[in-house]
Amino acid sequence: MKTRVLVVDDSALMCAVLSEVINASADLQVVGTAKSALEAAEAIKKHRPEVMTLDVDMPHMNGLEFLERIMCSQPMPIIMVSSLTTHGSETTLRALELGAVDFVSKPKVNPVGGIQAYAEEICDKIRAAKTSWGQGRRRPAANLVTTAQDGNVPLGGRILQEKLVFIGASTGGTEAIKEVLTRFPEKMPGILIVQHMPEMFTGSFAKRLDGLCKITVKEAEDGERVKSGIAYIAPGHSHLSVKRVVGGFQCELSRAEPVNRHRPSVDVLFHSAAKHVGVQALGVMLTGMGKDGAQGMLAMRKAGAYNICQDQDSSVVWGMPREATINGAANEVASLADVAARVLARLRTPEGNN
Repeated sequence: MKTRVLVVDDSALMCAVLSEVINASADLQVVGTAKSALEAAEAIKKHRPEVMTLDVDMPHMNGLEFLERIMCSQPMPIIMVSSLTTHGSETTLRALELGAVDFVSKPKVNPVGGIQAYAEEICDKIRAAKTSWGQGRRRPAANLVTTAQDGNVPLGGRILQEKLVFIGASTGGTEAIKEVLTRFPEKMPGILIVQHMPEMFTGSFAKRLDGLCKITVKEAEDGERVKSGIAYIAPGHSHLSVKRVVGGFQCELSRAEPVNRHRPSVDVLFHSAAKHVGVQALGVMLTGMGKDGAQGMLAMRKAGAYNICQDQDSSVVWGMPREATINGAANEVASLADVAARVLARLRTPEGNN
């Protein structure tokens, strides 16, 4: 059986191109298109799609408002189609908070050629959206009292200066990273993060997190010193790695070729952690499609780092953490609600203070 897809976009050309790209896959079928929220509501009743792609900007009722209504009345896996603008990125991040599974960006170039270049990405995300629907939406009850108490016990100065935390994520990662970072206390070791997303989105993502977290969150800059109490997010245009320098560590950015089809790549960050941080590193792999980061995390463990992977039940897509778990890179697997507490607990153990 083919996966039934509804395409919603106010551009007739974009609807046509998306339909052509999706229908080219033997396991996917566009059962309808719609140019507005009203048409989409009727198409949902008529075609009963299993996955919907939804334009962020539409007339009369925008994609965000329509998404919120659909998630209340008839929830389904939805992939947002966003423009590469500051407004588009901020709206898309809000859509993910409201329950959209993932997003793809509209190409900057000619729509036909650009969408063809995105074909594999779009189809992969539709498949992942269908198979993952319902996963990562059952939030296991966290021990909030324990988590709060852990957060109020300050970490020692040596831990703050010598340890580094490395986080990798993809599909579902924006909300997962928020869940983890908002539970961290103000005094934390430096944190380096790779989340798969386009260039325009990472700045908005960092800004949004910075307003929610006790720690400071910012986009990483080439050559800047890694400091405690700050989380550095890889910009969407560059790989992020860490390098040991006199007196500590610094961020390095590179526009080298994509790794595992991604730039930034989790593998690039994690391999640098294995090489330059070793036993003082703590790795975290959160929800994500594919296998990016699995080999890098294994290298981290072989170098003496301690690694935590998100479990299947709380992951939107248990791809990246699954790969890191089955290849032996994970020291432990934890629910998303418990990841922050497990990181803090590990940092406080005698082994974590090596």
